[in-house]
Amino acid sequence: MVTTSETPTGLSPTSPSGLQTRRPTLHDVAARAGVSKSLVSLALQGSPKVAPASREAILAAADELGYRPNRTASSLVRQRTHTIGVHILDLHNPVFAEILDGVQEAVRRNGYSTLLVTGNADPATERTEITRLLESRVEGLVLIAHRLSDEALSAIAREVPTVVVTWRTDGIAGLDSVAGDDVAGARLAVDHLVTLGHSRIAHVSGGDNRIALQRRAGYERAMADHALAPLVVDGAFTEQGGYVGAETAVGAGATALVVANDLAAIGALAALRARGLRVPDDVSVVGYDGMRLLDSLDLTTVAQPLAEMGRVAADLLIKRIDVPDTPSTHRRVETRLVARGSSGMAPTHARGRQAAEPWSSST
Repeated sequence: MVTTSETPTGLSPTSPSGLQTRRPTLHDVAARAGVSKSLVSLALQGSPKVAPASREAILAAADELGYRPNRTASSLVRQRTHTIGVHILDLHNPVFAEILDGVQEAVRRNGYSTLLVTGNADPATERTEITRLLESRVEGLVLIAHRLSDEALSAIAREVPTVVVTWRTDGIAGLDSVAGDDVAGARLAVDHLVTLGHSRIAHVSGGDNRIALQRRAGYERAMADHALAPLVVDGAFTEQGGYVGAETAVGAGATALVVANDLAAIGALAALRARGLRVPDDVSVVGYDGMRLLDSLDLTTVAQPLAEMGRVAADLLIKRIDVPDTPSTHRRVETRLVARGSSGMAPTHARGRQAAEPWSSST
Protein backbone atom coordinates (compact mmCIF):
# COMPACT_ATOMS: atom_id res chain seq x y z
CA MET A 1 0.00 0.00 0.00
CA VAL A 2 1.29 3.46 -0.82
CA THR A 3 2.25 5.38 2.29
CA THR A 4 1.51 9.07 2.84
CA SER A 5 5.05 10.12 2.04
CA GLU A 6 4.86 8.24 -1.27
CA THR A 7 1.55 9.76 -2.43
CA PRO A 8 1.89 10.92 -6.05
CA THR A 9 1.99 14.68 -6.54
CA GLY A 10 -1.48 16.30 -6.78
CA LEU A 11 -3.35 13.11 -5.80
CA SER A 12 -5.02 12.01 -2.61
CA PRO A 13 -3.67 8.85 -0.92
CA THR A 14 -4.44 5.91 -3.19
CA SER A 15 -4.48 2.14 -3.19
CA PRO A 16 -2.14 0.08 -5.46
CA SER A 17 -4.98 -0.07 -8.00
CA GLY A 18 -4.87 3.73 -8.28
CA LEU A 19 -8.33 4.23 -6.75
CA GLN A 20 -8.68 7.01 -4.19
CA THR A 21 -9.17 5.60 -0.69
CA ARG A 22 -9.37 8.77 1.45
CA ARG A 23 -8.77 12.47 1.42
CA PRO A 24 -5.36 13.75 2.59
CA THR A 25 -5.32 15.01 6.18
CA LEU A 26 -3.39 17.54 8.24
CA HIS A 27 -1.17 14.67 9.32
CA ASP A 28 -0.34 13.92 5.67
CA VAL A 29 0.57 17.55 5.01
CA ALA A 30 2.68 17.73 8.16
CA ALA A 31 4.54 14.54 7.20
CA ARG A 32 5.18 15.81 3.66
CA ALA A 33 6.43 19.21 4.94
CA GLY A 34 8.38 17.72 7.86
CA VAL A 35 6.61 19.84 10.49
CA SER A 36 4.03 19.38 13.25
CA LYS A 37 0.27 19.25 12.71
CA SER A 38 -0.20 22.35 14.87
CA LEU A 39 2.20 24.31 12.69
CA VAL A 40 0.31 23.21 9.57
CA SER A 41 -2.95 24.38 11.16
CA LEU A 42 -1.47 27.77 12.01
CA ALA A 43 -0.03 28.19 8.51
CA LEU A 44 -3.32 27.38 6.81
CA GLN A 45 -5.08 29.91 9.03
CA GLY A 46 -2.58 32.58 7.96
CA SER A 47 -1.05 32.98 11.41
CA PRO A 48 1.90 35.41 11.55
CA LYS A 49 3.58 33.04 14.03
CA VAL A 50 4.71 30.79 11.17
CA ALA A 51 8.06 31.59 9.57
CA PRO A 52 7.88 32.38 5.83
CA ALA A 53 10.04 29.39 4.88
CA SER A 54 7.87 26.98 6.88
CA ARG A 55 4.69 28.49 5.48
CA GLU A 56 5.97 28.05 1.93
CA ALA A 57 6.88 24.41 2.57
CA ILE A 58 3.49 23.70 4.14
CA LEU A 59 1.50 25.33 1.35
CA ALA A 60 3.56 23.47 -1.24
CA ALA A 61 2.92 20.15 0.53
CA ALA A 62 -0.82 20.88 0.76
CA ASP A 63 -0.91 21.70 -2.94
CA GLU A 64 1.00 18.57 -3.91
CA LEU A 65 -1.36 16.36 -1.91
CA GLY A 66 -4.52 18.14 -3.02
CA TYR A 67 -5.36 18.87 0.61
CA ARG A 68 -8.56 20.77 1.33
CA PRO A 69 -9.39 21.93 4.88
CA ASN A 70 -12.35 20.30 6.62
CA ARG A 71 -14.41 23.44 6.98
CA THR A 72 -17.15 21.71 8.95
CA ALA A 73 -14.75 20.57 11.64
CA SER A 74 -12.95 23.90 11.84
CA SER A 75 -16.28 25.74 11.98
CA LEU A 76 -17.36 23.69 14.98
CA VAL A 77 -14.14 24.59 16.75
CA ARG A 78 -14.64 28.32 16.05
CA GLN A 79 -18.45 28.18 16.62
CA ARG A 80 -18.90 29.64 13.13
CA THR A 81 -20.21 27.99 9.98
CA HIS A 82 -20.37 31.01 7.66
CA THR A 83 -23.51 29.44 6.22
CA ILE A 84 -26.84 31.14 5.57
CA GLY A 85 -30.05 29.13 5.40
CA VAL A 86 -32.49 30.13 2.66
CA HIS A 87 -36.13 29.09 2.61
CA ILE A 88 -38.12 29.49 -0.61
CA LEU A 89 -41.90 29.28 -0.61
CA ASP A 90 -42.17 27.56 -3.97
CA LEU A 91 -39.55 26.38 -6.46
CA HIS A 92 -42.01 26.66 -9.36
CA ASN A 93 -42.22 30.46 -9.27
CA PRO A 94 -39.35 32.11 -11.22
CA VAL A 95 -39.73 35.24 -9.08
CA PHE A 96 -38.20 33.45 -6.10
CA ALA A 97 -35.28 32.24 -8.20
CA GLU A 98 -34.47 35.82 -9.19
CA ILE A 99 -34.56 36.93 -5.56
CA LEU A 100 -32.30 33.98 -4.69
CA ASP A 101 -29.79 35.17 -7.31
CA GLY A 102 -29.46 38.44 -5.41
CA VAL A 103 -29.18 36.68 -2.04
CA GLN A 104 -26.37 34.44 -3.24
CA GLU A 105 -24.49 37.31 -4.85
CA ALA A 106 -24.38 39.20 -1.55
CA VAL A 107 -23.72 36.09 0.54
CA ARG A 108 -20.71 35.09 -1.56
CA ARG A 109 -19.39 38.64 -1.55
CA ASN A 110 -19.33 38.46 2.26
CA GLY A 111 -17.62 35.06 2.43
CA TYR A 112 -20.67 32.97 3.29
CA SER A 113 -22.32 29.98 1.59
CA THR A 114 -25.99 28.96 1.46
CA LEU A 115 -28.19 25.97 2.28
CA LEU A 116 -31.51 25.97 0.41
CA VAL A 117 -34.86 24.40 1.35
CA THR A 118 -38.44 24.79 0.17
CA GLY A 119 -41.64 24.47 2.18
CA ASN A 120 -44.02 24.01 -0.78
CA ALA A 121 -46.30 26.71 0.69
CA ASP A 122 -47.21 24.39 3.60
CA PRO A 123 -46.65 25.81 7.12
CA ALA A 124 -45.92 22.40 8.69
CA THR A 125 -43.36 21.52 6.02
CA GLU A 126 -41.81 24.98 6.34
CA ARG A 127 -41.32 24.55 10.09
CA THR A 128 -39.73 21.13 9.55
CA GLU A 129 -37.33 22.38 6.88
CA ILE A 130 -36.36 25.48 8.86
CA THR A 131 -35.70 23.29 11.91
CA ARG A 132 -33.31 21.23 9.79
CA LEU A 133 -31.52 24.39 8.73
CA LEU A 134 -31.13 25.41 12.36
CA GLU A 135 -29.82 21.94 13.23
CA SER A 136 -27.21 22.48 10.51
CA ARG A 137 -25.98 25.48 12.54
CA VAL A 138 -26.73 28.15 9.94
CA GLU A 139 -25.79 31.60 11.20
CA GLY A 140 -28.85 33.30 9.75
CA LEU A 141 -32.03 32.73 7.74
CA VAL A 142 -33.46 34.35 4.63
CA LEU A 143 -37.16 33.55 4.19
CA ILE A 144 -38.21 34.23 0.59
CA ALA A 145 -41.95 34.28 1.31
CA HIS A 146 -43.52 31.86 3.75
CA ARG A 147 -46.79 30.81 5.37
CA LEU A 148 -45.63 31.02 9.00
CA SER A 149 -47.49 32.85 11.74
CA ASP A 150 -46.00 35.90 13.46
CA GLU A 151 -45.57 33.76 16.60
CA ALA A 152 -43.50 31.22 14.65
CA LEU A 153 -41.43 33.99 13.07
CA SER A 154 -40.76 35.55 16.46
CA ALA A 155 -39.56 32.21 17.85
CA ILE A 156 -37.21 31.73 14.90
CA ALA A 157 -35.85 35.27 15.19
CA ARG A 158 -35.04 34.68 18.87
CA GLU A 159 -32.93 31.69 17.86
CA VAL A 160 -31.10 33.04 14.82
CA PRO A 161 -30.91 36.33 12.86
CA THR A 162 -33.67 36.29 10.24
CA VAL A 163 -34.84 38.42 7.32
CA VAL A 164 -38.13 38.06 5.42
CA VAL A 165 -38.34 38.95 1.73
CA THR A 166 -41.56 39.94 -0.13
CA TRP A 167 -43.55 41.47 2.71
CA ARG A 168 -43.14 43.84 5.62
CA THR A 169 -42.83 42.63 9.19
CA ASP A 170 -43.29 45.04 12.07
CA GLY A 171 -42.85 44.66 15.80
CA ILE A 172 -40.86 41.41 15.79
CA ALA A 173 -37.53 41.89 17.55
CA GLY A 174 -34.49 40.67 15.66
CA LEU A 175 -36.41 40.30 12.40
CA ASP A 176 -35.72 42.41 9.31
CA SER A 177 -37.74 42.58 6.09
CA VAL A 178 -37.49 43.68 2.46
CA ALA A 179 -40.52 44.23 0.23
CA GLY A 180 -42.19 46.47 -2.27
CA ASP A 181 -45.39 48.40 -1.56
CA ASP A 182 -48.03 46.05 -2.97
CA VAL A 183 -50.87 48.50 -2.37
CA ALA A 184 -49.09 51.23 -4.32
CA GLY A 185 -48.06 48.74 -7.01
CA ALA A 186 -51.64 47.65 -7.69
CA ARG A 187 -52.61 51.31 -7.93
CA LEU A 188 -50.03 51.78 -10.68
CA ALA A 189 -51.75 49.05 -12.68
CA VAL A 190 -55.23 50.56 -12.28
CA ASP A 191 -54.03 54.10 -13.04
CA HIS A 192 -52.32 52.86 -16.21
CA LEU A 193 -55.49 51.17 -17.47
CA VAL A 194 -57.67 54.17 -16.64
CA THR A 195 -55.41 56.41 -18.74
CA LEU A 196 -56.07 54.00 -21.62
CA GLY A 197 -59.82 54.56 -21.31
CA HIS A 198 -60.76 51.42 -19.38
CA SER A 199 -63.46 51.46 -16.73
CA ARG A 200 -64.46 47.78 -16.68
CA ILE A 201 -61.27 46.75 -14.88
CA ALA A 202 -61.38 43.45 -12.98
CA HIS A 203 -58.87 42.03 -10.53
CA VAL A 204 -57.88 38.36 -10.67
CA SER A 205 -56.87 37.75 -7.06
CA GLY A 206 -53.96 35.71 -5.78
CA GLY A 207 -55.92 33.92 -3.09
CA ASP A 208 -56.09 34.31 0.68
CA ASN A 209 -52.52 35.22 1.61
CA ARG A 210 -50.81 38.36 2.85
CA ILE A 211 -49.33 39.54 -0.45
CA ALA A 212 -52.47 38.81 -2.47
CA LEU A 213 -54.63 40.69 0.03
CA GLN A 214 -52.36 43.74 -0.14
CA ARG A 215 -52.55 43.81 -3.93
CA ARG A 216 -56.31 43.40 -3.81
CA ALA A 217 -56.55 46.31 -1.36
CA GLY A 218 -54.48 48.49 -3.68
CA TYR A 219 -56.75 47.64 -6.62
CA GLU A 220 -59.93 48.36 -4.65
CA ARG A 221 -58.65 51.70 -3.33
CA ALA A 222 -57.55 52.82 -6.78
CA MET A 223 -60.90 51.87 -8.31
CA ALA A 224 -62.70 53.85 -5.58
CA ASP A 225 -60.48 56.87 -6.19
CA HIS A 226 -61.41 56.75 -9.88
CA ALA A 227 -65.11 56.33 -8.97
CA LEU A 228 -65.20 52.96 -10.70
CA ALA A 229 -67.01 49.81 -9.60
CA PRO A 230 -64.56 47.06 -8.63
CA LEU A 231 -64.82 43.40 -9.54
CA VAL A 232 -62.60 40.88 -7.76
CA VAL A 233 -62.67 37.31 -9.05
CA ASP A 234 -61.09 34.32 -7.37
CA GLY A 235 -57.67 33.26 -8.60
CA ALA A 236 -54.31 32.09 -7.33
CA PHE A 237 -50.60 32.79 -7.81
CA THR A 238 -50.53 30.10 -10.50
CA GLU A 239 -51.16 29.84 -14.22
CA GLN A 240 -54.31 27.78 -13.57
CA GLY A 241 -55.57 30.38 -11.10
CA GLY A 242 -55.06 33.11 -13.68
CA TYR A 243 -56.76 31.07 -16.38
CA VAL A 244 -59.91 30.42 -14.35
CA GLY A 245 -60.05 33.97 -13.00
CA ALA A 246 -59.71 35.50 -16.47
CA GLU A 247 -62.58 33.38 -17.77
CA THR A 248 -64.83 34.66 -14.99
CA ALA A 249 -63.78 38.28 -15.46
CA VAL A 250 -64.29 38.47 -19.22
CA GLY A 251 -67.58 36.63 -18.83
CA ALA A 252 -68.66 39.56 -16.65
CA GLY A 253 -67.67 42.08 -19.31
CA ALA A 254 -64.19 43.15 -18.22
CA THR A 255 -62.07 44.90 -20.84
CA ALA A 256 -58.96 44.93 -18.63
CA LEU A 257 -57.47 42.62 -16.03
CA VAL A 258 -55.17 43.44 -13.13
CA VAL A 259 -53.76 40.00 -12.34
CA ALA A 260 -52.23 39.21 -8.94
CA ASN A 261 -48.86 38.05 -10.29
CA ASP A 262 -47.05 37.32 -13.53
CA LEU A 263 -47.55 33.55 -13.44
CA ALA A 264 -51.29 34.03 -13.13
CA ALA A 265 -51.16 36.64 -15.91
CA ILE A 266 -49.60 34.05 -18.22
CA GLY A 267 -52.57 31.80 -17.45
CA ALA A 268 -54.95 34.70 -18.11
CA LEU A 269 -53.41 35.28 -21.54
CA ALA A 270 -53.94 31.61 -22.35
CA ALA A 271 -57.60 31.84 -21.33
CA LEU A 272 -58.15 34.87 -23.55
CA ARG A 273 -56.54 33.13 -26.52
CA ALA A 274 -58.73 30.08 -25.95
CA ARG A 275 -61.80 32.33 -26.13
CA GLY A 276 -60.61 33.88 -29.38
CA LEU A 277 -60.07 37.29 -27.74
CA ARG A 278 -57.28 39.57 -28.90
CA VAL A 279 -54.82 41.15 -26.46
CA PRO A 280 -54.92 44.12 -26.09
CA ASP A 281 -57.55 44.94 -28.76
CA ASP A 282 -60.35 43.17 -26.88
CA VAL A 283 -58.89 42.80 -23.39
CA SER A 284 -55.82 44.35 -21.76
CA VAL A 285 -53.79 42.43 -19.16
CA VAL A 286 -51.39 43.72 -16.47
CA GLY A 287 -49.37 41.33 -14.29
CA TYR A 288 -47.29 41.90 -11.17
CA ASP A 289 -43.66 41.14 -10.21
CA GLY A 290 -41.60 41.82 -13.35
CA MET A 291 -39.86 38.47 -13.72
CA ARG A 292 -37.27 38.27 -16.51
CA LEU A 293 -39.29 35.62 -18.34
CA LEU A 294 -41.69 38.37 -19.39
CA ASP A 295 -39.12 40.06 -21.61
CA SER A 296 -40.16 37.67 -24.38
CA LEU A 297 -43.88 37.56 -23.57
CA ASP A 298 -44.71 41.26 -24.12
CA LEU A 299 -46.68 41.40 -20.85
CA THR A 300 -47.29 44.73 -19.13
CA THR A 301 -46.41 44.32 -15.47
CA VAL A 302 -45.78 46.09 -12.18
CA ALA A 303 -42.09 45.30 -11.78
CA GLN A 304 -40.16 44.84 -8.57
CA PRO A 305 -36.32 44.85 -8.50
CA LEU A 306 -36.19 41.18 -7.57
CA ALA A 307 -32.43 40.57 -7.48
CA GLU A 308 -31.95 43.83 -5.57
CA MET A 309 -34.44 42.61 -2.95
CA GLY A 310 -32.29 39.52 -2.45
CA ARG A 311 -29.07 41.52 -2.18
CA VAL A 312 -30.56 43.94 0.32
CA ALA A 313 -31.96 41.08 2.41
CA ALA A 314 -28.60 39.29 2.59
CA ASP A 315 -26.78 42.50 3.49
CA LEU A 316 -29.27 43.22 6.28
CA LEU A 317 -28.88 39.69 7.60
CA ILE A 318 -25.09 39.73 7.63
CA LYS A 319 -25.16 43.09 9.41
CA ARG A 320 -27.39 41.56 12.07
CA ILE A 321 -25.10 38.54 12.41
CA ASP A 322 -22.18 40.90 13.04
CA VAL A 323 -24.20 43.26 15.30
CA PRO A 324 -27.06 41.23 16.83
CA ASP A 325 -28.62 44.16 18.72
CA THR A 326 -29.30 46.16 15.54
CA PRO A 327 -32.87 47.53 15.61
CA SER A 328 -35.32 45.73 13.34
CA THR A 329 -35.30 47.26 9.87
CA HIS A 330 -37.70 47.28 6.94
CA ARG A 331 -36.39 48.23 3.52
CA ARG A 332 -38.98 49.17 0.92
CA VAL A 333 -38.00 48.78 -2.72
CA GLU A 334 -39.63 50.82 -5.44
CA THR A 335 -42.05 49.27 -7.93
CA ARG A 336 -42.63 50.63 -11.42
CA LEU A 337 -45.05 49.95 -14.22
CA VAL A 338 -43.45 48.45 -17.33
CA ALA A 339 -45.85 49.00 -20.24
CA ARG A 340 -45.64 46.40 -22.98
CA GLY A 341 -47.92 45.07 -25.68
CA SER A 342 -50.55 43.40 -23.46
CA SER A 343 -52.17 46.71 -22.49
CA GLY A 344 -53.80 49.13 -24.92
CA MET A 345 -56.69 51.50 -25.43
CA ALA A 346 -60.09 50.29 -24.29
CA PRO A 347 -62.30 48.97 -27.10
CA THR A 348 -64.33 51.79 -28.67
CA HIS A 349 -67.64 50.35 -27.53
CA ALA A 350 -66.44 50.27 -23.90
CA ARG A 351 -65.04 53.78 -23.57
CA GLY A 352 -66.82 56.30 -21.40
CA ARG A 353 -68.88 53.82 -19.38
CA GLN A 354 -69.66 55.06 -15.92
CA ALA A 355 -69.07 53.37 -12.61
CA ALA A 356 -72.81 53.14 -11.99
CA GLU A 357 -73.20 50.51 -14.69
CA PRO A 358 -73.53 47.13 -12.95
CA TRP A 359 -71.27 44.22 -13.69
CA SER A 360 -72.84 41.17 -15.31
CA SER A 361 -75.00 39.10 -13.02
CA SER A 362 -72.84 36.10 -14.02
CA THR A 363 -70.34 37.22 -11.38
